[in-house]
Amino acid sequence: MALHDTEELKAAPSNQVESDVLDHETQTYVFPEQRQNPQTVYQTIHDQLILDGNSQQNLATFCTTWIEPEVKQLMDESADKNMIDKDEYPQTAAIEERCVHMLADLWNSPEAASTIGCSTTGSSEAAMLGGLALKWNWRKRRRGQGKSTDAPNLVMGPVQVCWHKFCRYFDVEIREVPMEGDRLLLTSQEVLKLCDENTIGVVVTLGVTFTLQYEPVHEISLALDKLQAETGLDIPIHVDGASGGFLAPFIQPELLWDFRLPRVKSINASGHKFGLAPLGVGWALWREKHDLPSELIFEVNYLGGNMPTFALNFSRPGGEIICQYYNFLRLGKEGYREIQIECSALGRYLADKIAEFGPFRIIYNGEGGIPGLCWELKDPTSSNFTLYDFADRLRERGWLVPAYSMPPNREDLVIQRILIRHGFTLEMAGELLVQMQIVLDEFAHHPPAERLTDSLVGAESSAHDHSGR
Repeated sequence: MALHDTEELKAAPSNQVESDVLDHETQTYVFPEQRQNPQTVYQTIHDQLILDGNSQQNLATFCTTWIEPEVKQLMDESADKNMIDKDEYPQTAAIEERCVHMLADLWNSPEAASTIGCSTTGSSEAAMLGGLALKWNWRKRRRGQGKSTDAPNLVMGPVQVCWHKFCRYFDVEIREVPMEGDRLLLTSQEVLKLCDENTIGVVVTLGVTFTLQYEPVHEISLALDKLQAETGLDIPIHVDGASGGFLAPFIQPELLWDFRLPRVKSINASGHKFGLAPLGVGWALWREKHDLPSELIFEVNYLGGNMPTFALNFSRPGGEIICQYYNFLRLGKEGYREIQIECSALGRYLADKIAEFGPFRIIYNGEGGIPGLCWELKDPTSSNFTLYDFADRLRERGWLVPAYSMPPNREDLVIQRILIRHGFTLEMAGELLVQMQIVLDEFAHHPPAERLTDSLVGAESSAHDHSGR
């Protein structure tokens, strides 16, 4: 969640004004004393939300921005369903269980009909659950060997911030392989340099947030097999499939990244990204039941029945899970395949067209990873604009195309990224290209008076940092 500091707002003079319009007569940051007319309140909030951007033009987000009318109807009908209360809502609980086993089948679990998994509020929570299982299993093995459990570490490449949170919150040393030169991903060679007897696991990302590329799960698994043969160290893999978990099975079914690799013990994915569900659902699955320590599962009975639960959250909405199930039944493998292939083709099309503009070098062209693309300036030192300038001008035209610097040790590299999601069309791509060319023409004749840099973006640009997912 975002953290908001309202101290300055509280200290400011009251904005209370006598008027019939709610947002003028009520102090924005003070809890109101009286009730208001529901239609007036609705209209006030509705009018405020108009100022938000058009989500269809948000090419920064990985999340679903287009849903079918039937999904909206199911969300309305499910607004009162609490996912945790499986005794009161047994059909919702049954739908969650079906989704788990359908995903286990999709990801080739050897125990697809009986393995264990759960829904979450998103892929970040699911990732943390996977990390907790790795830590508990490592600790159990170490104690069985009579060895210390004081210094667990987790090896990973350039990851989304949820993994930094996991390591800090749960006291695990983070061993994040930095980017070097043109190597922007985790590789098997770099993994082996950091693994030791205290390594609880390796996180391999199927769709890196920064560049959209897949890390080589199979190669890393083979390297860890070799390490075990030579040293006896048996180090498991957790696949962060936040996006790729709903892409690779349909676009690249031959790609070895999932439970077909015995070393892959757990996978997390976002239902609300390329799973096409509404915002608020993720999935965590384990290869076999014993891969999730039973000590992490709680039994609760105060909602009317005895229910097992493994999650960081307790009460949460059930509608998104119901809509995830709707998508599974509605689309099947054929439907998902058609949608994801079309999105990937659009990414490659845009990569070709943007390369033709001249100033840009394509880093990822939409081939073999997440649908989309990313690029850098060919010669940033001699260019009369930065990618931050370019992003800012596009935002003025309604298009959110984020620019951001890369993680260590490539903070010098600034790139721009586009995500292609269901609902983005060839016509929209054409309009985006027109606007990009207009901006480039403006820069050619009227370059920015002061080029935006990483340090100036927060102060002078209205855009948020969209390097996260």
